[in-house]
Amino acid sequence: MKPRRVPATADTNAVEHLSSAQISAFRRALLRWFRTVKRDLPWRRTRDPYQIWLSEIMLQQTRVEAVVPYFERFTREFPTLAALAAAPEQSVLKLWAGLGYYSRARNLHRAARQLAQSHGGAVPTSASELQQLPGVGRYTAAAIASIAFNEPAAVLDGNVKRVLARLFAIDMPIDDGPVIRRLWQLAQSLLSRRSPGDFNQAMMELGATVCVPRGPRCMLCPVRKHCAAAQQGIADRLPVLSAKPAPLAVDRACIALRNQRHEWLVAQRPDRGLLGGMWEFLGVALAEAAEPAAIARAWQREFGLRPTCLQDCGQVRHQFTHRDLTLRVFSAETADRPAPRLAAHAAFRWVSREELDSLPLAKLERKVLALLPAPPAPAET
Repeated sequence: MKPRRVPATADTNAVEHLSSAQISAFRRALLRWFRTVKRDLPWRRTRDPYQIWLSEIMLQQTRVEAVVPYFERFTREFPTLAALAAAPEQSVLKLWAGLGYYSRARNLHRAARQLAQSHGGAVPTSASELQQLPGVGRYTAAAIASIAFNEPAAVLDGNVKRVLARLFAIDMPIDDGPVIRRLWQLAQSLLSRRSPGDFNQAMMELGATVCVPRGPRCMLCPVRKHCAAAQQGIADRLPVLSAKPAPLAVDRACIALRNQRHEWLVAQRPDRGLLGGMWEFLGVALAEAAEPAAIARAWQREFGLRPTCLQDCGQVRHQFTHRDLTLRVFSAETADRPAPRLAAHAAFRWVSREELDSLPLAKLERKVLALLPAPPAPAET
């Protein structure tokens, strides 16, 4: 039997091959399973909408295992929405450093300040209101509203898309616009009105632990008998995704400039764009492999400073969403504390190695820092 093609426009209340009785049985089985085997995660131990909101923002495009320690540190430092709103942005970015996708942290901070000023410091209770906040889209708004406030708003993240694609044997790309709209309809139609928060979490948990991308564990699935793909033996062939271009290969070189006080020159990226607001060593693009002397000349043309005593420290590789970066790392010296010529940065500082640790540095810069020479030991007296 071939997979069923799901029309992009259909009655929202029609849920393909499942009858009303089967939908009810599906909900009961899924909720029973979730309440028995759900993972013990810190944001599941609270109904605080701020902490639920924080967890949903952190979990965007990030694995649960990576989020847990960040969530725990963040809530210790900023236990309430008011505490977050009152914090400097650099403190927020520092705690977020290493988690990636830094616009999430900046938008969360902006939203907290917006609510502190215009909403009495309270988190909105409806998905429609939540979507008006910076960085809160349809999925995040529905997750917060359903889990914290029991609003019957369905969620659709990558895990839920995969569960629905297999449940209804959808053989069209699930990242295609008409199919996404249909998946939202299906998610809303399946949603338990009595326990929308638990149901949404159960759908996500199922996708994360059982209905996994490769090698789905169908024999462990609590709703296997309702799944068209499992019945047809095609679960491992779904979902279908549109072909995506390979990440763009990018070659760059950075020169970490150090003065005679053993302070390093770093610059802050602009708020908007990749790694916005974070601090970094200054770098230049490489059209092709270049000798260190040529790299130093290009760096001098870009920033107006002449590096001396250039030392090749090695290279690091780092993958962003759409870029595969190879970064050659050099250290160099300068006699004083000159001001660089900056066109694409917001600010610069000369900082000690210890002060570097107090700045929000992305994971890439931590890799660079690990290659740099340690300052010489103080002379014995």
